Amino acid sequence: MCLAAKHLKLVFCARFVSRGRVGVPGAALASGRGGAPGPPRARGGAGALRARGGASARPYPRAAPLPLLCPTAAAAAAMAAPAEEQDVMARYRSPLVSRYASAEMAYNFSERKKFSTWRRLWLYLAQAEKSLGLSITDEQIREMEANLDNIDFKMAAEEEKKLRHDVMAHVHTFAHCCPKAAAIIHLGATSCYVGDNTDLIVLRDGFNLLLPKLARVISRLADFAEKYADMPALGFTHYQPAQLTTVGKRCCLWIQDLCMDLQNLERARDDLRFRGVKGTTGTQASFLQLFEGDHSKVEELDRLVTEKAGFKRAYMVTGQTYSRKVDIGVLAVLASLGASIHKICTDIRLLANLKEIEEPFEKDQIGSSAMPYKRNPMRSERCCSLARHLMTLVMDPLQTAAVQWFERTLDDSANRRVCLAEAFLTADIILSTLQNVSEGLVVYPKVIERRIRQELPFMATENIIMAMVKAGGNRQDCHEKIRVLSQQAAAVVKQEGGDNDFIARVRADPYFSPIHKQLESLLDPSSFTGRAPQQVAKFLKEEVRPALIPYQSKMGGKVELAL
Repeated sequence: MCLAAKHLKLVFCARFVSRGRVGVPGAALASGRGGAPGPPRARGGAGALRARGGASARPYPRAAPLPLLCPTAAAAAAMAAPAEEQDVMARYRSPLVSRYASAEMAYNFSERKKFSTWRRLWLYLAQAEKSLGLSITDEQIREMEANLDNIDFKMAAEEEKKLRHDVMAHVHTFAHCCPKAAAIIHLGATSCYVGDNTDLIVLRDGFNLLLPKLARVISRLADFAEKYADMPALGFTHYQPAQLTTVGKRCCLWIQDLCMDLQNLERARDDLRFRGVKGTTGTQASFLQLFEGDHSKVEELDRLVTEKAGFKRAYMVTGQTYSRKVDIGVLAVLASLGASIHKICTDIRLLANLKEIEEPFEKDQIGSSAMPYKRNPMRSERCCSLARHLMTLVMDPLQTAAVQWFERTLDDSANRRVCLAEAFLTADIILSTLQNVSEGLVVYPKVIERRIRQELPFMATENIIMAMVKAGGNRQDCHEKIRVLSQQAAAVVKQEGGDNDFIARVRADPYFSPIHKQLESLLDPSSFTGRAPQQVAKFLKEEVRPALIPYQSKMGGKVELAL
């Protein structure tokens, strides 16, 4: 079938879909109609589509624009079914949750966590108001306590569809199962009392999930750095051969960045405050009215609710919301973490290409559908891919904070539903993946040694000159000899594709006979790594291990990736 005819079959499919006929019979495709088959169509190129003999064929009817998808009747039915009956595979699901994220982080941003936290906040408010003298009974408090997790999500969805207000929908839903407490639920509060305060709780809890994972990655890499602290490796600047380092010292560069991220995440978490009870525009006017002008009781109410929610401090001033600059600070440190992980995993990908270090590769893992021999660094590639997404998300709160008019505008809401959750979910995924990588890194010492042997002879020239001078030679004469021999050896490598034979040339030249016996020691790779091993030991002892002490109880367990 020619390309034009294939295209027209899709067009007719589109026509039937647009007319409500989802299942397209074969006869309809042949004729372009819903009835009997029509005459045979001419075969040929695009455009007017003439018959083989040159006579004009009846032109095809003008087609409607081609849709992206011609769903089957079954797919259409699946999408039209009530939410509880829908096939999850018939609707888009974020791969952050469906493929990668941990259960605990997915729950942290779940509807159940969100709305059960709203109910707890309403309970905290009622408890605090009761303790300060408002007419709230123990029976009402007990009724609220008994229904914190008894959420009728179907009823809440129906209420929100009717009211177009998510908070009031859940006020009504909570009141339905707490009829005695209905009158005092949300008393004096505004929507942001539950909305913003819940966000702050979720952000805090999100940091508390990420920090132990980051600490475990640092710990695994610290063990790796300690193990390979003395193993010489070729260093690279500009991705060109440079002086030697060690495998462990290079790993410490990764660890140092992650330790900075650990400090940044701890600081961002500890800097979070509670919004507290501030009212519609942040003035606490409704609460001042409830307590008949008693400022001290309003302040105590704010303090009590903040304490019940597990925060040490609340923001002293807010508009209707807490300042959206807080979100900038949160996502900025996560974006910085993304940059660190992208750099680490890029290094691992480059080392895999050099065959010096590889990420773990499962026994039955397939690297390529076409090239069976391939061992692609797919875990590191996944980290880089998701890290790029994480780094871009900080642009959302930057722009949101910039356009919040006066005490608040609602154009922050939909954006924040996406960017805050995605930032934590993405950070969670790349940390878990990097832990898996760091627990299974494979080092190939022979490959590393071979690459050193290819480059070390040129690096050793200064040591050779110094040894010759000590043996009575002339520094300038020796320099010229080495210049000539090194150029010859470079030509063998670059023009002939051979190995670096500089040392062999030095051995063959009688001029260097006074130091022939010293050549082995002059070429010992460990003499070119400087203080790298000592730097590793000191860094791990004085900076890394102490930073991990708060997380010692959470260091166990290995990450096994499902995908």
